[in-house]
Amino acid sequence: LVKLEDLPDSLVQATIAIEDKNFYHHAGIDLEGVGRAAISYAKTHQTLQGGSTITQQLIKNTLLTPDRTWERKAKEVILAFWTERLFTKQQILQMYFNEVPYGGTSVGIAAASQTYFGKLPKELSLAESAYLAGLPASPTTYSPYGANPQSGKDRQREVLRRMVEEKFINQTQADEALAEKIEIAAPRAEIKAPHFVMYLRSELSRKYGERMVTQG
Repeated sequence: LVKLEDLPDSLVQATIAIEDKNFYHHAGIDLEGVGRAAISYAKTHQTLQGGSTITQQLIKNTLLTPDRTWERKAKEVILAFWTERLFTKQQILQMYFNEVPYGGTSVGIAAASQTYFGKLPKELSLAESAYLAGLPASPTTYSPYGANPQSGKDRQREVLRRMVEEKFINQTQADEALAEKIEIAAPRAEIKAPHFVMYLRSELSRKYGERMVTQG
């Protein structure tokens, strides 16, 4: 268990900026995000994407199946609403950081920090924080061990851009973090045919959800 006060501000800010910029101002549901997801679904008729707050993601990762259906989304919304009644924002953030999957067996920020950088969460730099904050949206896609490691770096750039937009950092800090060479630890287990394996993981995650692939 990692306590929220033991996490660097940069990690918390990066996560809020990229995942839920209105976290401190909504009651568990971001109507703007839900609206965008509904419009996207109406236009494309593809499975539901986006629109989830940090509170909803916590519910999804701990209580519900990964199915992308309106029925599951409705449950997620109701449970998120009640979670906000029962817990403070700080408690919800702490639970999120301990439950969110960052790829493979790295569930929670402590495991992710150790797996990718070989250090404790409190030791993370801004560059490393931004990199990790970008992983939960699609750990298989953005994994540094995946078929396209550059996608993780591109995601880090997007996180830093959003941090600047939300005024957590300035452009100079973002540029310095992006220029910083981060050292990714070698994977602990050698994978035969890694590109093929990561391709299959990506397809399975798309079909069944990241949680089912990593924990199911």
